[in-house]
Amino acid sequence: MRTIAEHGLAALTMAQLGREVGMSSGHLLYYFRSKDELLLQTLMWSEEQLGAERRAALSRPVSVRERLDAFVELYLPDAVRDPRWTLWLEVWNRSQAADEPTRARQLELELAWHRDLVALLAEGASRGEFGAVDADRFAVRTRAMLDGFGTHLVVGLPGLDRAAVLGHVREYLDGSLTPAG
Repeated sequence: MRTIAEHGLAALTMAQLGREVGMSSGHLLYYFRSKDELLLQTLMWSEEQLGAERRAALSRPVSVRERLDAFVELYLPDAVRDPRWTLWLEVWNRSQAADEPTRARQLELELAWHRDLVALLAEGASRGEFGAVDADRFAVRTRAMLDGFGTHLVVGLPGLDRAAVLGHVREYLDGSLTPAG
């Protein structure tokens, strides 16, 4: 993951990657068949690790809003060239040329985040912490916003840092989810 993030997949050869991880390029191709499969498998491994962190954060005995803030903090990149986000950028970039089974595997990774967000929104509304929203539609829009901000952060566009993005997101969630009355 670190090597892909540092070099980008296009500039990375299987021989170079093999040297970094102590394997021959032939062994890498035997196990992964292609650089695209290697990329997707690396992303799946990364998301499995992050998914465990997300499940732990979402099961904490705190308010739904605090868990929602933890979700957002886990979702967004930590810094410019965040390795897990760099993997996502590489996968999104290659998605147009990917076959349907590959895109379906990618979608399943994205849907794990979506389902957790929908569940949080529904729980918050049922407990009266949030106003009533269509949880699925709200989750789609929120993830799109997070993806946009996340992309800006990971590529290092000037004008926004992680703290500012978290502030924008909190302001949006406060304005959109505060119960009426």
